[in-house]
Amino acid sequence: MDLVESYLKAVAAQLPKATRDDIVAELRDEIMGRLEALEERLGRAPSDDEVEALLREVGHPLTVAARYRAGPQALIGPELYPWWLFAVKTALLVMACVTLIGLVVRVFSGDLYAGQAIGQAFGSLFSGAMTVIGVLTLIGFVLERQEKKPDFIAKWRVKDLGLFELGGDIDAETWGERLARGGAASGAAKPGPAVKKSAEMSPVARAVSSAIAWAVLLLWWTGLLPVASIRPDEVAGVLDGVDYGRILAEVVAAAYWPVTLFAAAKVVFDLMRAASGGDVRLTALGDIGFGAAAAWGLLWLWFWSPLSPVIWVGTVTEFVDRVRDLFDRSAGDGGELATILMMIVVWAFVGEIWRMVRAAGRLVAGK
Repeated sequence: MDLVESYLKAVAAQLPKATRDDIVAELRDEIMGRLEALEERLGRAPSDDEVEALLREVGHPLTVAARYRAGPQALIGPELYPWWLFAVKTALLVMACVTLIGLVVRVFSGDLYAGQAIGQAFGSLFSGAMTVIGVLTLIGFVLERQEKKPDFIAKWRVKDLGLFELGGDIDAETWGERLARGGAASGAAKPGPAVKKSAEMSPVARAVSSAIAWAVLLLWWTGLLPVASIRPDEVAGVLDGVDYGRILAEVVAAAYWPVTLFAAAKVVFDLMRAASGGDVRLTALGDIGFGAAAAWGLLWLWFWSPLSPVIWVGTVTEFVDRVRDLFDRSAGDGGELATILMMIVVWAFVGEIWRMVRAAGRLVAGK
């Protein structure tokens, strides 16, 4: 009986004090009943090995004690698991894109040989993936133990299920089929409108995806994601008398905290938007607010940043002349980069203004 008592002590150590005695007494009665049945079957007292085999049938003390504990019995349960898996796939995809950009920059800037850069990229991607999966698992662990699940999990709608169709496309099997079919998805080809319709995501799906993407970018921007960093002087050096490496370093230093706050606020807002079921007016207000912040950042780049002397023009005529010169040059002299950057900033600013106008329309119409 020493084996039984040792077993019961191990179980008791895993149980809450309030119910420990009752549970141990119930378990002792069960085990003694099994021992009596075993003794009758054998016609003799069971040996220690036979008692230990019976206790193994009852279960490991950790497993047995878990049956009597309240609360989730899994790190992430089946209801939450599909959301966790989709979050992991999306986060890893974003991180892979960031790593690929860094790899290309480091190779073409001559900072590293291709083989060395690829090796470092794979190492960074692996360690970054472990961090991302760990963070998402911690979030899932906390959510699993909440009495009330977020509305976008507990009160799902059929139109939100497209979220998991997107997540299902991010796997080796699907991409292998597409490559084998020359880039087409499996099954019969769909007409243009049908493809567009099937690719649409619900407001909740877009909010969750946006939150994941911005969270990964925030971790990368702040250096919390262990992906090989890209120093500003690696991206560009002196070209046509302009030290783009120094300019970019100064821009990054000045914009570090504003970009950090912008990304963090975007993550929080997207989670609020998902929790609200993708409310149209809430989304519109967010688009107006974040669009205004992004537009202000682009105005800063244009008028006051270290990049301003390179890209600024005072009139539309000057802008048009620089764009025309970009396409008229038969040989590059270094000025193309400044013109391209000028066009990117202007195009991005116009895009943010258009985004705010559309959001204002949705805010008024409510759809």
